[in-house]
Amino acid sequence: MSENIVYKSIAELVGNTPLVEIGNYNKKNNPNATILAKLEYFNPSGSVKDRAAIAMILEAEKAGRIKPGDTIIDFTSGNTGIALAAYANALGYKFAVVLQPGVSEERTQILKAYGAIFLEFKDIPGVVELIQSEGLVFEKFYALIQKYADEHGYYYINQGRNPENPLAHYRTTGPEIWEATGGKVDYLVVLAGTGGSIVGIGKYLKEKNKDLKIIGVQPAKESLKDAKHPEKNTIDGVLAFHNVPKEKEILYFKEFDVTYDECLEVNADDAYETGRELVKSDGIFLGQSAAAAINAASVIANREEAKGKTIVAICADNAFKYLSTNIYK
Repeated sequence: MSENIVYKSIAELVGNTPLVEIGNYNKKNNPNATILAKLEYFNPSGSVKDRAAIAMILEAEKAGRIKPGDTIIDFTSGNTGIALAAYANALGYKFAVVLQPGVSEERTQILKAYGAIFLEFKDIPGVVELIQSEGLVFEKFYALIQKYADEHGYYYINQGRNPENPLAHYRTTGPEIWEATGGKVDYLVVLAGTGGSIVGIGKYLKEKNKDLKIIGVQPAKESLKDAKHPEKNTIDGVLAFHNVPKEKEILYFKEFDVTYDECLEVNADDAYETGRELVKSDGIFLGQSAAAAINAASVIANREEAKGKTIVAICADNAFKYLSTNIYK
C-alpha cells in the first residue's frame, strides 16, 4: 500500500495485512521457535472476513447476479456480517443479516451502525422447527434461507457454500504469507468458521511447501455454551470441524482437496489468558479466536520437532468487539 495514493473506496484497501513477530511473548514462552501473527484486523471493517466479503460481492456483481440497490443476505456470527454490511454500503447495496444467537454485544451494535436489516431465526420460516428437531443441519438451514431470499427478492451470498470464500484466501492471504516469510513457513495455525481461511490459505501454502503442517484449532468441548450453562466462556465466531457429524463437516476441505494435519482443541479460559498476556507483553490486543490461535501456536512451538521453525497464526480480529465479554476482565 503506497502512502501517496488516494483511494476511491474502502473496497480497495482489503488485504496486505501485517505479519508481526510477537517478540516479547516468544522470548518468554517459545524461545525455540518463532510465532508470527497475521493481523487481519488491519482490514477496513476489522477482520479476516473482509477478504471473503469483498470477493463474494464483486464476483456476484461481475456475474450479473446483483446490481446496486439490491439486498444481500447471509447468516453470520458477526464478522462476515460486519464486512458484508461495510462493503454493501460502499458499493451501493443493502444488507440483511441472519445473526447467530449469542454473539457479543459489540458485533450487534456495529451491524446496527452500518444499517443492516436484522433477522432472527424465528423470522425465517422453518428454521426454529429445524433446530428443535434436528439441530443446525447446514444444508437444510441454508435451503430455508435461500427460500426466504427468493421470496423477498434478496441475493443469498452464502459464505458457507460460496467458493469465493476460500478462493479469496488462496489468491491473497496465502501469497502474502509466502512472500512476507520468503517461503520460510513451517506451520499454519488457524481456527475455522466456514473453513474458508484454513482451506484457502492451507491449499496455497501446501502447494508451495508440501511439508508445511496445517494445524486446525477448535474450541474445547468445555468451552461450548449450552442451555444449562449459558455463562460459560467461549470463543465467538468459530465452530468445531474435527470429529463432527457428517452434516456439520466443512465441505470446502473436500471440494478444494485440502486436509489439515492436526486438530488442536483450545479451552476458552486458556485463550483468554493468552490474550491478556500478549496485550501486556507486545501491545497486541487480540479477539477471542485470535488469542486461541496464538495459544495453539504456542503449544506447537514448545514441541521438540518445532525447534527453529516458523509458525504463522491467523489472527482474525482484535478485542474491541469483545469488551463486553470476560476475555479482558
